[in-house]
Amino acid sequence: MRAARLMAVDQENEMSTPTTTGATVWLTGLPSAGKTTIAYALAERLRGEGRRVEVLDGDEIREFLSSGLGFSREDRHTNVQRIGFVSELLASHGVTVLVPVIAPYGDSREAVRKRHQREGTPYLEVHVATPVEVCSERDVKGLYAKQAAGELSGLTGVDDPYEAPADPDLRIETHRNSVQESAAEVRLLLSERGLL
Repeated sequence: MRAARLMAVDQENEMSTPTTTGATVWLTGLPSAGKTTIAYALAERLRGEGRRVEVLDGDEIREFLSSGLGFSREDRHTNVQRIGFVSELLASHGVTVLVPVIAPYGDSREAVRKRHQREGTPYLEVHVATPVEVCSERDVKGLYAKQAAGELSGLTGVDDPYEAPADPDLRIETHRNSVQESAAEVRLLLSERGLL
């Protein structure tokens, strides 16, 4: 009798526990566009609201998951697909996954979107559309200065292609908005899509 009552309570608890919908939010844009800064600001806000959030930082992925890859088109594609696999896996388990990764090629990003669609996992693409002139002034990692000095080649958006999304779910102009305003725009998109 007691076991039956406990099972009934467990079933009631399961039914009353809200299901958390995960999603991948891919922030694409040029180096120093503000992708990572926005992702961490948004992650802090969402965690404060009790959400499960992970940021898949491009530099950390390069170090720990894709350390053997270079920057050829093929290697960049492989890197993006690895990140896409991990982000979909986390998102399918109720995590909001923020991915501030350049992903310069449209076909690579589309392959990640299709993976999410096949699995029924929400996917949003956010274009952090900061002009290259602004990015080169920010030059957070000194990449633009190295490229200008001839110490670096293959810089995305300068001497290597960047295919900007034609129809992203959201386009943010960080040279016109503050970090908090930009993070709020992404949060609003998640809310409008029923993902918060």
